[in-house]
Amino acid sequence: MSNSYLDNLTPIDLNSEERPKDLEALRLRVASPERVLSWSYGEVKKPETINYRTLKPERDGLFCAKIFGPIRDYECLCGKYKKMRYKGVVCEKCGVEVTSSKVRRNRMGHIELVAPVAHIWYVSSLPSRIGTLLNVKMKDLERVLYYEAYIVKNPGDASYDSNGENPVQKYDVLNEEQYQHLHTYFEHSGFDARMGGEIIQELLAELDLVDIMMQLKEDIQNTKAVAKKKTIVKRLKVIEALLDSDNRPEWMMLTHLPVLPPDLRPLVSLDGGKFAVSDVNDLYRRVINRNQRLKRLVELNAPEIIVRNEKRMLQESVDALFDNGRRGNSVKGANKRPLKSLSEIIKGKQGRFRQNLLGKRVDFSGRSVIVVGPSLKMDQCGIPKRMALELFKPHVMAKLEEKGYATTLKSAKKMIDQKTNEVWE
Repeated sequence: MSNSYLDNLTPIDLNSEERPKDLEALRLRVASPERVLSWSYGEVKKPETINYRTLKPERDGLFCAKIFGPIRDYECLCGKYKKMRYKGVVCEKCGVEVTSSKVRRNRMGHIELVAPVAHIWYVSSLPSRIGTLLNVKMKDLERVLYYEAYIVKNPGDASYDSNGENPVQKYDVLNEEQYQHLHTYFEHSGFDARMGGEIIQELLAELDLVDIMMQLKEDIQNTKAVAKKKTIVKRLKVIEALLDSDNRPEWMMLTHLPVLPPDLRPLVSLDGGKFAVSDVNDLYRRVINRNQRLKRLVELNAPEIIVRNEKRMLQESVDALFDNGRRGNSVKGANKRPLKSLSEIIKGKQGRFRQNLLGKRVDFSGRSVIVVGPSLKMDQCGIPKRMALELFKPHVMAKLEEKGYATTLKSAKKMIDQKTNEVWE
């Protein structure tokens, strides 16, 4: 779909209560930190899910009723306010809003990350979007993000040789030995090279996309080498896509991590007092634990090497949450099975889109032996009664209501499911 067509459409805010019938197109965009905060109903600070004695959600945890809404319809957590007449009231004791428990399917939370982390889709997908923008190889970018190498922000007067004939360039990636040498001799000249998510975010934020686009268009005219032209075209595509969609490059680095509504990552009670927990909860728990630990280390002014290691582990835990196993070793659960990440929930035949949101072809398919039907015309075919009932379910439901056999569509559907005598009439 062309961008000019999308630009002519008027954006609308979708509300869970009302579903617009005039929806013409859907555009996916990178969410800014402000947008993530606007979705959120509160910050998730604790890795706990529910209290196993009271079976109530832990406050500020992954199932917190204050953030995500009540667990029972129109009843606050402490039980002070019950029934519909208190709708919209926020309990002063437990802080839970009195409303329908259905809000737990759409209310989101957020985790405020102590250090920015990269979204793995923009790092490890080919071509690497962040790498292409900064003109850095994907492997080098990964080394910087996982605290194995330094990237130059300001080269100052630094040079790789003593004559100054081989100057250090912006975005050069340095190993520990190179960094220590350059830092010792050129720190006073403004030389600045760092590692991790913070420096990548700073470099992305200072990019002038329009300026770079004009420069690249000029370069492509003056370049004859085919390989170089391909590289320029690749960068140009990413930059134009960002400008057309009105996205900022630094949004590819996460400072606020959205937390899915709890009913989309449920915790189910089993026989014998045990619980089955969605894998996503375990992955969120790892992120929160590491984030809180990093926060404490920063407050304690811990040695740089320990803080770096914790930041790397935070990056790895966010990677596992979005796409477990993308970078090799996948995070495994108690039964040694890789945990299902957010990507795995939405992709493939068993994913959210194909399994739940799109219509299933098999609902209206069947297999049968073809037999002669003397009473059928040439342009007719016979189908079994059960299949006909499934095909014409909406019409049958309307007829049941019309004839007074059912008072609501829900009761009509129940009659069809039970295949009562009235249905066949």
